[in-house]
Amino acid sequence: MRYANDSLNGSGLFFLFLRPQSCSHMDPRPEISFDNTKNAFAYKSDAALKKADFLFSSMGLSPLVKLGTWFTPLAIRWGLPVKGMIRNTIFTQFVGGETLEETARVAKVLGEHKVQVILDYGVEGGDHGEAGLDHACDEFIRVIDYAATQPNIPFMSIKVTGLARFGLLEKLDAVSTAKSGYQGRVHTEALTADELKEWDRVLLRMHRICKDAAEKKVGVLIDAEESWIQDPVDALAMEMMAIYNTSEAVVYNTIQLYRHDRLQFLKDSYQQAEAKGFILGAKLVRGAYMEKERKRAEAMQYPSPIQPNKEATDRDYNQGLRFCIEHLERIAVIVASHNEYSNLLATQLLQDKGLPLSHEHIHFSQLYGMSDNITFNLAKAGCPVSKYLPFGPIAEVIPYLMRRAQENSSVAGQTGRELGLIRRELARRKKEV
Repeated sequence: MRYANDSLNGSGLFFLFLRPQSCSHMDPRPEISFDNTKNAFAYKSDAALKKADFLFSSMGLSPLVKLGTWFTPLAIRWGLPVKGMIRNTIFTQFVGGETLEETARVAKVLGEHKVQVILDYGVEGGDHGEAGLDHACDEFIRVIDYAATQPNIPFMSIKVTGLARFGLLEKLDAVSTAKSGYQGRVHTEALTADELKEWDRVLLRMHRICKDAAEKKVGVLIDAEESWIQDPVDALAMEMMAIYNTSEAVVYNTIQLYRHDRLQFLKDSYQQAEAKGFILGAKLVRGAYMEKERKRAEAMQYPSPIQPNKEATDRDYNQGLRFCIEHLERIAVIVASHNEYSNLLATQLLQDKGLPLSHEHIHFSQLYGMSDNITFNLAKAGCPVSKYLPFGPIAEVIPYLMRRAQENSSVAGQTGRELGLIRRELARRKKEV
């Protein structure tokens, strides 16, 4: 899953307009303030806060980030002794650990503050053949089985590119595009006999994962991918929902609202869910591949799928929120956002409808290592909220870590906001001594 380009959009000003007010003595509305740094960083020691201060300060230096994101993958590939430095800086800030056992310690600390976990086996890479795809499937199931034993891990995340060859997905998407776009199913008529067998193995892997998750009561969040392979991913997600989401939400699709067509896609998905009698699982994000998408569209001379500006993205995201909360009887929504306005809007919409913040079809989430002021203050107010917590060997999660560094150097206001909150909390603690 990816939440980049999810900047704060004048959060302090919007907060003034969205601060929930108490509606009666019998039904008090909790005041949610994302400026409460005591709640936000209660789980961090002074040393951990100072380390985060140094890290975000470094990520605010764009030339340093560009050099680091170029050099670090090469250093790992060449076997240079940099793992210790990575572990003590960016890795511990954004990743739970190298193993499930290490990650369990982080999850336990979060759980003590009523924050849950979305567990992500964060290994990425190219195609490793059928054996590699089968291995990834086995690892996803191992994560599900582990999550089922933990009280505060309700979800895990998967990438279809971990279960299917990228080239196969690309071919399926091209067929879909030729037929005027996504139509709710995977078009396999252009596949060869061998490719049909390959796709059948992809379906088998997905069924193994979703069946195990349904039995173990663990939600499966299907990550969004690049637009040129997204149609078969969407169709696959809907097919799994139709089977496993009949009585409760097990499977969730990720909807990137930085694409100008995704608000309508959300509404179309709801219509399919209503017609076929299943619960639509929707994880709403802004998006993560903006520059990559625009560059490809320009190079290949087709219209960019990305919104013209951030205001359009914010508009569609918040309209998507309104649509989901208006239809909570049929939609289970995860508000996966670092945007303070959007999170407060979701709580306001629930309260305006007289629904509890702990409604079974609502969940909030932010990336581990970012926006603690949102996560922990939502938890304090009684909202179901989680941290997206990846784990994996340092060498294997480098792509994820490099994206975190790039996003925090490029997203307007994010690094400054993080630094400001961290330094305010350090100053508050100093006064208390």
